[in-house]
Amino acid sequence: MNSFGQIFRLTSFGESHGVGIGGIIDGCPAGIEIDLEFIQQELDRRKPGQSKITTQRKETDQVEFLSGIFEGKTQGTPIGFLIRNKDQHSNDYNNLKDIFRPSHADYTYLKKYGSRDHRGGGRSSARETIARVVAGSIAKLMLKHYGVSIQAFVKRVGEVELTKSYRELDLNLTESNIVRCPDPETAEKMIERIVAAGENHDTVGGVIQGVIQGVPVGLGEPVFNKLHADLGHAMLGINAVKGFEYGSGFDGTKLSGSEHNDVFIKTEAGVRTKTNNSGGIQGGISNGEDIYFNVAFKPIATLLKEQQTVDKEENEVTINPKGRHDPCVLPRAVPIVEAMAALVIADHYLLKQVNQS
Repeated sequence: MNSFGQIFRLTSFGESHGVGIGGIIDGCPAGIEIDLEFIQQELDRRKPGQSKITTQRKETDQVEFLSGIFEGKTQGTPIGFLIRNKDQHSNDYNNLKDIFRPSHADYTYLKKYGSRDHRGGGRSSARETIARVVAGSIAKLMLKHYGVSIQAFVKRVGEVELTKSYRELDLNLTESNIVRCPDPETAEKMIERIVAAGENHDTVGGVIQGVIQGVPVGLGEPVFNKLHADLGHAMLGINAVKGFEYGSGFDGTKLSGSEHNDVFIKTEAGVRTKTNNSGGIQGGISNGEDIYFNVAFKPIATLLKEQQTVDKEENEVTINPKGRHDPCVLPRAVPIVEAMAALVIADHYLLKQVNQS
């Protein structure tokens, strides 16, 4: 299961410490103008080594397109691409070759496949998400023609939470600080929290909020391809994600039905809802309102401190991992959340076109 999407479909390949990470995008319509500078900017938002609160692995993350693009436009044929790994420190993992790191995929991969790549987790590494950002960037370029915008930002780091609604924020400020929070005051507290975790050789998790605007009524395929279900599938497939909610989410369970219902109203722009507890999706189909959702990320499992575990012979051992790791994944995960949302929305646009043909 290395592919995602039904019509607009990404198949990714590669490992953290292999030659590189790449992919094939199939089903992308012809004629989309490819802005290479925009795609590289998206990759730069995800790449390691970009600030004091991210891993110091140095990768340029330059994408090479191998097929499917001619004279700056997509051709409707498979788009092949590759990002070469440049700064692997595979020796950092030699002492972990036969050891199961707590909360990693080491044990499950070995039991499932009979072998595993111990260098940075191999295929289970979050470095694979670089392929998703490339594909998501192209999906964003496609969606731009439909007036759809997708923005995500860090809403919470540990106990430090941005309490304002996204409607009260200038989301253009998200890129103004290294933690990618659009509220400068909260951003500074988040940075302090991440720095403190790193200084203690520990990690911290949090929440990213995504906002999709400009989606028309009618995207979503009942019964088993509801739009929110596909968004949940996309987000829960990102490394370190532990939860997904959209609209009122779990807080909505505290309300009565009369409080929670989104009343329809007539406006000059057509039928709208007075509130948006539904998060822009009703019955699995977009209703024209903003789609907003939260994605919960656990603290990164790799700690640069001693931990107890077992090896493949089931002996109890103590590990003290080396390497370069993020004390908090959230700042670099923002473009990944956006990319996966873009893939889902692009796919549903194409599914709608098929159903109407």
